[in-house]
Amino acid sequence: MADPPPPATSQTIPETILVTGVTGFVGAAVAIAFAEAGYTVRGLARPSSDRTNLQHFPGTIVSGDLDDPLSLERALEGVDGLAHVAADYRLWARDPEEIVRNNKTGTHNIMAAALKAGIRRIVYTSSVATLAPARSATEPSTEEAALTPEKAVGAYKRSKTVAERLVEQMIAEQGLPAVIVNPSTPIGPRDVKPTPTGKIILDAARGNLPAFVETGLNFVHVDDVARGHVLAYENGQIGRRYILGGQDVKLGAFMAEVCRQVGRKAPTVKLPLAPLYLVALVSEGWARLRGRKPFLIYDTLRMSSHYMYYSPARAEAELGYAARPWQEAVTEAIAWFRAHGKLK
Repeated sequence: MADPPPPATSQTIPETILVTGVTGFVGAAVAIAFAEAGYTVRGLARPSSDRTNLQHFPGTIVSGDLDDPLSLERALEGVDGLAHVAADYRLWARDPEEIVRNNKTGTHNIMAAALKAGIRRIVYTSSVATLAPARSATEPSTEEAALTPEKAVGAYKRSKTVAERLVEQMIAEQGLPAVIVNPSTPIGPRDVKPTPTGKIILDAARGNLPAFVETGLNFVHVDDVARGHVLAYENGQIGRRYILGGQDVKLGAFMAEVCRQVGRKAPTVKLPLAPLYLVALVSEGWARLRGRKPFLIYDTLRMSSHYMYYSPARAEAELGYAARPWQEAVTEAIAWFRAHGKLK
């Protein structure tokens, strides 16, 4: 196990951490968590990115792009540690392999630049998408259930699995000093785009989901995920992966809680999966012709047929990680959406 970095105190010069993806949902939270822990934070952002989450950024911003290795080398100058959070988080694309290429190439470029710069310690943000789903509702998946790219469902899961395996290879063959974290399903404030889960919150709160496909997910407050990154940086073992999760919840119960908090009647109609597969195929075919995202995604339906439950026990035991109740994250997500005009 690699020695953890010394804590940042008033008697020592704080370490400088470069955080990628700071304009996004998880990246913004990770930057805040490192700053609150006493680190000096530098954020990497593309010039074209939405700047909503940078209005009160707790550090400095440098321009760069994961497709531009020279910009990454400049961003890493004078940096001690790296938290690579940025990713192409799309569940569908007209060309699915574009998602795989983006996440593989971006990860390789930033990790290669970190090796060249002599970065001392790295936290790589993977996803539970790289792990097999739970065997049952009572047997959550763990870090030992690593997928191969061939067994990952959908382009996004495949892309994250390919990228995680690349990081593992660079750890083993090039001495990359990286700890891997696997967030489950984050919810909470600063969900700008929003993420697919944030959109479920918005649609349920607006009354736009009269029916749903029942499934199970592991929900976690995005700020707990962010704090888990700091703990992984300080206490994690190089080459080891840690699930940063919360609680396992059925989608119906999740939507009922959203509706309860906004004073709306919860949907009760559960749709069967089988007839929806054909609808999804037609939706995707039409979307490819029009160049627009389909309203129903085939791979999403395939994923919903499994319980996506995960255990954060390793992170709790080895990192000191803890997650608050998922209902609090729903409350803060709704409050943020309201404050930013996305929910009346």
